Amino acid sequence: MLTLPTYDDVVAAAARIGNQAHRTPVMRSRTADQQLGASLFFKCENFQRMGAFKFRGAFNALSQFSAAQRQAGVITFSSGNHAQAIALSARLLGIPATILMPLDAPQTKIDATRGYGAEVILFDRFKSDREALTADLAARRGLSLIPPYDHPDVIAGQGTAARELLEEVSELDFLLVPLGGGGLLAGSALAARALSPNCKVYGVEPAAGNDGQQSLRSGSIVHIETPRTIADGAQTQHLGEYTFAIIRRDVDDVLTVGDPELVEAMRFLAERMKMLVEPTGCLGFAAARHAGLALAGKRVGVILSGGNVDLRRFGELLFP
Repeated sequence: MLTLPTYDDVVAAAARIGNQAHRTPVMRSRTADQQLGASLFFKCENFQRMGAFKFRGAFNALSQFSAAQRQAGVITFSSGNHAQAIALSARLLGIPATILMPLDAPQTKIDATRGYGAEVILFDRFKSDREALTADLAARRGLSLIPPYDHPDVIAGQGTAARELLEEVSELDFLLVPLGGGGLLAGSALAARALSPNCKVYGVEPAAGNDGQQSLRSGSIVHIETPRTIADGAQTQHLGEYTFAIIRRDVDDVLTVGDPELVEAMRFLAERMKMLVEPTGCLGFAAARHAGLALAGKRVGVILSGGNVDLRRFGELLFP
């Protein structure tokens, strides 16, 4: 039986990462409020270290390694943000890091991961099983695996972002959270249930990859083929055991948005709020604009999960 992380673990993670993670700003947009008739509060994890919320969970997990684990090293698989988070956290803690990354990951994310000192091994995400490849390497090299989302320490660390948001703005009516493997959503739900129990918590996936939505509605984890979407951080094939258990218990629903809605959200955030946010990071805001939620007159938290997008790719998406 799984021992799920709790809000107390989120509080402990906040203390553990407090001297390393940025307390990211909560920003407002009068124009967005007027368009939706609501009060929106954007938690800007695009300003987090290495450019995404993933640093929180990675540092929380690695900081609890034993001396033997630190000496042997860490391994993970990631399309980019968790890769960078593990690489940076490992460098800060003096731990060797090995990262499996897909061949089609944004080059900026590959370069940044290598720049933090990690060994990067590339693979074809459409032909290879990343979890099997990683497990084999971990066994052969004696490395500790910290997966991108399905780990109690990772989930607790990610929950610190929503905790900070709720500490700053108080209770919310809605909280919209990007959903890939579910670490951020699960952690956010733990924080919301503790600090704003009446808040409706929604995960948001790309329409091409709605495994989380299918899983929540069927009552069991659904596996899908790697989705083809511009939201590369949400190209997961399934939720994790830990994340699904928390999502099933604490999340109100999972919504989806299409790639065109993500581009529209990216454009708004760039033009009106002067922020560079990657497609995955725009999932929550796109849902606020297009998912048909009754937001009028409500207080709405939106987590912008990251800003690691190649500038050339950013331009191509906004100006095809």
